[in-house]
Amino acid sequence: MAKYDVFSIEANKKSSITLSDRVFGIEPHQQALFDVVNAQRAAMRQGTHDVKNRGEISGGGRKPWRQKGTGRARQGSIRSPQWRGGGVVFGPTPRKYNVKLNQKVRQLALKSALSYHAVNNSLIIVDSLTIESAKTKLFAQLLKGLGIEGKVLVVDMNLSENIVLAARNIPTVNLTEANHSSVYDILNCKKLLVTKEAIKYFEEVLGND
Repeated sequence: MAKYDVFSIEANKKSSITLSDRVFGIEPHQQALFDVVNAQRAAMRQGTHDVKNRGEISGGGRKPWRQKGTGRARQGSIRSPQWRGGGVVFGPTPRKYNVKLNQKVRQLALKSALSYHAVNNSLIIVDSLTIESAKTKLFAQLLKGLGIEGKVLVVDMNLSENIVLAARNIPTVNLTEANHSSVYDILNCKKLLVTKEAIKYFEEVLGND
């Protein structure tokens, strides 16, 4: 079990914590990570794309000309796909892109993502996340004091309103609560800022399988 320093929001070392090897010390499973990230990215798609086929386009009820005797090709409707303004053949229709994954695969991917940051020393643990007022300047100073640059994912059990309001103007900061953590978001950041309470939650949920 590895020991990690726990910092205050002023970037002072406050204590240390021993992380569970079953959650933060496993070898990242590449296939599980790929499958879960692929499923989560697919779930982000709205699937509302739609085209009109020949039955959904108005007009075209009458045969444009008689079947024989005109010298032209026979036509049944001016809304056939070969006509300008006609229906679209085999176009996209509304659908869901959901991918089914077993719970153990999702849990393995989450542990792999957490372990990835722990192994690469990009995991930063703070005792708590509280600021006096909802000012972006205060939150930016907090990140600077902890030595965080670039993309960062902030994970807490219950995000305070001041933190949410202060961080929303910083494009490199993403916030999430521990019970809604996404493997995609965890991997899509350079630093992972987690509170001590969120660490305890991860170990309780993922360490008992």
